[in-house]
Amino acid sequence: MAKKQHFYLILILGSLAALGPFSIDMYLPGFVDIAKDLGSNESTVALSLSSFFIGISAGQLLYGPLLDKFGRKKPLYFGLALYIFASFLCLAVTDVNQLIVLRFVQAIGSCATAVASIAMVRDLFSVEESPKVFASLMLVIAVSPMLAPTAGGYLISALGWKYVFVFLGLMAVLMLLASIFKLPESYKPDPNYSLKPKPILTNFFTVLKEPQFYTYALISSITFSGLFAYVSSSPQVFMKIYEVSKTGYGWIFALLSVAFIGSSQVNSLILRWFTSKKIVTYALIAQCIFSLIFLIFALNNWLSLYSTIGFIAFFLACLGLINPNAAALSLAPFTKNAGSASALMGALQMGLGALASVMVSLFSEHSVVPMPLVMTAAAFIALFCLLIGRRFITTEVETSNDTAVVAH
Repeated sequence: MAKKQHFYLILILGSLAALGPFSIDMYLPGFVDIAKDLGSNESTVALSLSSFFIGISAGQLLYGPLLDKFGRKKPLYFGLALYIFASFLCLAVTDVNQLIVLRFVQAIGSCATAVASIAMVRDLFSVEESPKVFASLMLVIAVSPMLAPTAGGYLISALGWKYVFVFLGLMAVLMLLASIFKLPESYKPDPNYSLKPKPILTNFFTVLKEPQFYTYALISSITFSGLFAYVSSSPQVFMKIYEVSKTGYGWIFALLSVAFIGSSQVNSLILRWFTSKKIVTYALIAQCIFSLIFLIFALNNWLSLYSTIGFIAFFLACLGLINPNAAALSLAPFTKNAGSASALMGALQMGLGALASVMVSLFSEHSVVPMPLVMTAAAFIALFCLLIGRRFITTEVETSNDTAVVAH
């Protein structure tokens, strides 16, 4: 492959992988304005984020079989077209319920870009090249939460919240054109591939029977739900309670993303001295301690803007150590059903994330307490799952620093 072609492929695949994270984070600074314009409140607007998580959770299970049945590009075209359609319809919403529904549709479309980009890396690059390409994609995905809210804050301040969806729609149009003209079809459609529910469900049930999978997938997903609780409640906490500006909120979100990204990168160094199993255990205990202190401070009104940022940073730093190792351990036992296991874990993460964001939205939007409450519950429930689940694992398949990967 020529260097120029190699560059364009990675650029396109990276952009496709980043569409979902951008869609989640870019409109967060507009929650207050959206609530005001649609005659609602920030907690109800946060349900549009929950519906997006639900759409991503369902969509990951949908597109895997479609990509194997029809090839990579046709499902990708369908997903991007659906995303573009929903994005521009968001400009015409007059009610918050319409936005909630359209965000769900938008998420179903964006799933195609995430699943297809990963599948095409495996198709187009050799075994030796693919780890480097995946690292490039993960870097793009990791940087997205740093750029999207900051860019969204400036865009909303200048033009209004609806222009976020104009930007996202135009971004998807460019991706569709690039996919049509610059992206090769990397997988021949398989007419014999069955889309009947029974064989698909059989693969999923085979995965779910593995104790190591359900133990560490639950740990990864439950702790990840604490991240979604933070994401969905952060606009109210920072912009309404602490009265931070839209652009200031974007910079705070970017700063906190560094804690998660940085610890996940440090993880590869720590793996030289500790196993994934030990890192998960120690980081989970630390997360329980930090989140409990955060909750105690919130209940006693001892929090300030800076202490809130500090506690969230500690929680996310622990998550950056837990998530890649728990994800790697959950997938380690599989060779044949690795795709089904990955899809199930992704669906579980997004499903529990949606549940966490809904729970946060049910509480008062004038208090910081719901955020640390859900974070603390997530950390302690995950620790309980770890202690109980390990009793059912007879032979634990370990990982190396080459197999510990971040799940999204």
